[in-house]
Amino acid sequence: MNHRLLTAGLAAAAVTAALAQPLAGQSRVTPRTEKAMATGAAPIARMPDGHPDLEGVYDLATLTTIERPAGVPLVMTDEQAAKLEKGVLDRIERASLPSKGDRDAPPVGGDGSVGAAGNVGGYNNFWIDSGTQYNLIDGQKRSSIVIDPPDGRVPQLTQEARRRAAARVVRSTSDESSREDDPGLEQAPGAYDDPERRPLGERCLLGFGSTSGPPALPVLYNNLHQIVQTPDYVTILNEMDHDARIVRMNAEHLPKTIRKWMGDSVGRWEGDTLVVDTTNFTDKTRFRGSTENLHVVERFTRKDGNTLLYRFTIEDPATWEKPWTGEYSWPATNEHMYEYACHEGNYALGNILRGAREAEAKKTSKN
Repeated sequence: MNHRLLTAGLAAAAVTAALAQPLAGQSRVTPRTEKAMATGAAPIARMPDGHPDLEGVYDLATLTTIERPAGVPLVMTDEQAAKLEKGVLDRIERASLPSKGDRDAPPVGGDGSVGAAGNVGGYNNFWIDSGTQYNLIDGQKRSSIVIDPPDGRVPQLTQEARRRAAARVVRSTSDESSREDDPGLEQAPGAYDDPERRPLGERCLLGFGSTSGPPALPVLYNNLHQIVQTPDYVTILNEMDHDARIVRMNAEHLPKTIRKWMGDSVGRWEGDTLVVDTTNFTDKTRFRGSTENLHVVERFTRKDGNTLLYRFTIEDPATWEKPWTGEYSWPATNEHMYEYACHEGNYALGNILRGAREAEAKKTSKN
């Protein structure tokens, strides 16, 4: 899953590389660009229609977390950031060492550390690609993506949202013994007690952690995003699960009866900033517990030839007590996006279902 570790066919790489290049006949030099070059200012490449060229592949991996850790300022000093970054590099180096053959088995439930031992059944460090540096905006190392509220924390949930969260009981097991110990659990099946309730991310139908967006957020791996831009459409292709968001420019939102997993995105230009307004979500993709009335406004601004500034504002009065905003930079990369192979050839779920049918048959025969 880590794009630095997977391999892909030459044909797939060639297609990806071609998508990242300008379309035939497009010129990046406009009269405005020529004027900037003549005055010595750093020019921003533009499309033939005059709007900034946002096309390219961007690596969103970052150590900057969504919410700000307690006691850490929004803008860290170089010394603070360097110390934390060195700690991450040291941990990666330790976690990359060969495992000892005579090591003890991890405790039941994991030991709480980062890696497979911390949460038994999770990925080991080999697959994780969360970056090695904090996000940089205008030369400042940021400790959180959330910038409003000023404390860098997502606002409190409303009472309605807390009731919704309490009503959703998610258990990691459907073991019969636990049901006997607490028969009430039977009345509130979890996401893994029904094949049709399993999370979309776990089923590899949609990237987890809102990597596809909106809002588009960094996750554990496969953090490459590619933007392809025309006057009528802007497409954001995500490396994870190869999700593609298609933004319709200067359009009206679809009727409320038409709902989409990633919402209905329409775009417009405000000066040199691409503004994307997204509504019409479904109740199947609840961003941090939101409702289908979630409203997301994203802003993409070209800062220089290698960086986009991405800012988003979240609003859902039925979920949070007030709107909140985050931002982080998207640095360009020359790396290629690779195929995201997830459940192909995975026979586990079929075997799980066959096992369940076998258990049901044995229970029926006893009765």
